[in-house]
Amino acid sequence: MHLLICTFSNLHILISYHFSTSSPTLIFQRIFESIFVINQNQLVMDQTFEFPTGLLVFLCVFGLAITVFVYATLWKIFVKAGQPGWAAIIPIYNAYILTKIVGKPGWWVIMLLIPPLNIIFGIWLYNMLSKSFGKDEIFTVGLVLLGIVFLPILAFGSAKYLGPYGDQAAFHRMQNPKFDFDKKS
Repeated sequence: MHLLICTFSNLHILISYHFSTSSPTLIFQRIFESIFVINQNQLVMDQTFEFPTGLLVFLCVFGLAITVFVYATLWKIFVKAGQPGWAAIIPIYNAYILTKIVGKPGWWVIMLLIPPLNIIFGIWLYNMLSKSFGKDEIFTVGLVLLGIVFLPILAFGSAKYLGPYGDQAAFHRMQNPKFDFDKKS
């Protein structure tokens, strides 16, 4: 903050001094020189801490390994559900296929892209995914809180794809309700 105030005060002094004594070209040249000198001093002060290169390389490799592992997990889940595995590595398309696996319409992908709604629809999608593989709501909580652990359990474990919501007949009844308003109970 102190350097920022000094920069603006020096610039103000230079501008007010040079407007009264110099030509416009010289004014801009001196302003540029003063900013460059201030920035050089700031660079010298900022170079006291260096980020360890080995740590940066480790973090990049670790992040890449996690990404590959998650894509492999999604690939296996897609294959178990009867969808093409390569669809897991295409960013927006994988969300579309995931909505098809759980039996929801494709416009849900739009809801997954809207920031406040994506959390709600994402949790809902995880719940339907766990039910599609015969798991319960406790497994859904695990998917939401520890997805890096529970997604591989779903993918590489003994879970079988049972259809959307886990029961194909119940899913079709929910999608096509038959109302008879004239019928009395």
